[in-house]
Parts: sequence; structure tokens; C-alpha cells
Amino acid sequence: MKKLQIKGIKVKAIYEYFLDKGYDVGGYSNFNKYIKNNDLKPTAKSKGHPRFETLPGKQAQVDWKEDVKLISKYNEEFIINVFSYKLGNSRYCHFEYKKHRTQQDVFDSLIKAFKQTGGVPKEILFDNMRTVVDIVDNRRRINTKMQAFADDFGFKISLCKPRKSYTKGKVEAANKFVEWLLAYNHDFEDEDDLISIIKNINNKVNQYVCQATGVPPILLFQKEKEYLQPLPKNLIIESYMDHELRTSVHKDSLVNYKGRKYSVPPKYIGKDVLLKQIDNQLYIYCNIELIRIHPIK
Repeated sequence: MKKLQIKGIKVKAIYEYFLDKGYDVGGYSNFNKYIKNNDLKPTAKSKGHPRFETLPGKQAQVDWKEDVKLISKYNEEFIINVFSYKLGNSRYCHFEYKKHRTQQDVFDSLIKAFKQTGGVPKEILFDNMRTVVDIVDNRRRINTKMQAFADDFGFKISLCKPRKSYTKGKVEAANKFVEWLLAYNHDFEDEDDLISIIKNINNKVNQYVCQATGVPPILLFQKEKEYLQPLPKNLIIESYMDHELRTSVHKDSLVNYKGRKYSVPPKYIGKDVLLKQIDNQLYIYCNIELIRIHPIK
């Protein structure tokens, strides 16, 4: 199988890919047995780490799946990042597609996760990402703006121990599901299709039985969401939202903004542009040149 030759691919990822494409591959256990019996792909066992159990609504863990390189069926290269947000008790997770990993991307992703789950946990466990932690005199210190965000949204920031990635093991497990993306290499249309695939994987993750709890995350989430803290007032939320977006012009001379497509002159195909919303108008810039104004659809 060609898919088995993809570096880093997992048998489960190939199985899910075939299901999405409509192939009759039977149950996963038989599919996995076929792979093993025919020596198509050896499986390596990894060392386990103790699980960290938390009460409902107490903690979420976040992480990035960084610099995932994928090629569309038209040979267009995409290097993307996926923000993983996972509630500690139910294991319910939210994946967010991002082109960059700036602090604003972290704010945007957290706000979308809070809105999607309907509330804010009491604590969020972060890896030592540069957008969250400053190093001063060889000591870690939470970034001032990040701390202000946490204060306004009502959660405590906790940091993983340096070089102890297993302390955020729940979200690391979620990142394994993001690796299912590799099976779609050379098989997706464009950025919109890629975002749709990530959402589809996200839905599957929340509906599959979790080995740690024995039930699908979506079921436990129905109870956990009752323990989440309410979001702050819209005025506070809006103050942290970015109304500017940097993106690339697609081969069809279009850019995407909030699920809609807007045209630019063909000479900007492949170039990075800045999208800025002012009232109900979308302003599109290349460097400092204003190249298009569109009414927001």
C-alpha cells in the first residue's frame, strides 16, 4: 500500500482514511491483523507514563502540532499548525487550524475553544511555548499579556515541567489523532478542504471510546461542561480578538475570510496578503498597498 510508505503514518490513520473514502475495509482489528500478518508495517511499542486525572471543569491542556507539511492533489504545498485543546476529565478536544503560532493565534484558538465548549476551565496547562513564557535570568516567567488574558477569562496558567512532556500526556494523545492528516497527503483540494478534514477528524476523536475512561469523550463532556466557568462579557472577548488575518492568495485568485471567498487581481496569486475588516468592509493589502475592498458577505 502506498499510504504505508508515508513517513510517520499510523495504521489507524490509514484505516480512517479508507473509511472516509468509502472503501469496505471491515473492522479495524481485522484490518490491523492483515497489516501485521503480511508484515506491511511493524508496530513499535512506546513506554507509558502515569495518567493525571482531574475533576470535571478543573483543567484543560493545550499544545501545538507544529509545521505539518502536506501537499494537495494539485501539488500545492501547505505547512500548517494544529492547536490542540483538551479538557482533562472528559478528554473532549477541540482542534484549530492555524498557519502561524503567534500569541494572537493562541488567543484566537483559546477563545474558539471556550466558545465551542461553552465555558472556561479553572486551569490550563501549557507547554513552555514562547508565546506564553518569557525566560528572565534563566527563570521561567509567564508573559504579561498572556497573564492578563488568563485573568480576564478567569483561569490559572500552569506550566509543564521543563523536559517533562508527559505531564501534558492527555493533549499529547490528542495530537496522535492529528497525525491522521498524513493519510490525506496528495488527496485534498485546497485550504478549505484541509480545514474540513481536520474538523472531521476532531468529530471522530470525540465520538470514539477513550481507552482511559472507557466511554466516548462526547458523553462525559455533557457532564463536564456543567462545571466550566462562564465566558467573560463580549467587550472583553472582543478586545482580544484579531480582526486582521494574514493569508496567501490561492491559484484561483481568491482568499478566504470567515468561511467566504473574495477575489484579488491574478498577479497576486501565491503572495501573502493582509485581510483587515473595518465595519462591514474587507480591506486587502499586499505589503502596504491596498489592492481590493469588498463588502463583507
